[in-house]
Amino acid sequence: MYKIRVILDTKEDVIRTILVDNKLNLEELHLTIAKSFGFGGQEMASFYRTDDEWNQGEEIPLFNMAEAGEGISMQSCILDETLPEENNKLIYVYDFLNMWTFYVEVIEVSSETKEDLPQIILTVGEIPNEAPEKEFVADKLEDGFGDDGDIDDEYGHFDDFDYNEY
Repeated sequence: MYKIRVILDTKEDVIRTILVDNKLNLEELHLTIAKSFGFGGQEMASFYRTDDEWNQGEEIPLFNMAEAGEGISMQSCILDETLPEENNKLIYVYDFLNMWTFYVEVIEVSSETKEDLPQIILTVGEIPNEAPEKEFVADKLEDGFGDDGDIDDEYGHFDDFDYNEY
């Protein structure tokens, strides 16, 4: 049995702690998480592997997107194989139009079994009416073209050129 904490990425604390069977696949976990936050579970979603600092890694989509059928999907990922230890983490994105983003962390792994799983054991906060806006800011990369002032050449600066002369 797994105890999993799921935190919605918002300013206000919105947390659910759920108990699930360790043989659950990620598709069933997706539905459990969606329903625990009041969603129907009908929207597209993906899990992303992550490190301890929550850096997003490999995508585990809801459906196999590979052409030859060899790709990964939520249905093919079993919980105890995907998250074998306590403190293992995933990022979960639900509804790609609204980009509800959740942090999923295993907080306890136990050999105990229960009949009535999945089960929500802790609810903190209410989900907002709208998903928080995500701001994707890329790091400023060196483009290889030099500074903006380097446009000058032997013909002078382009801004000084009078195009109406011709």
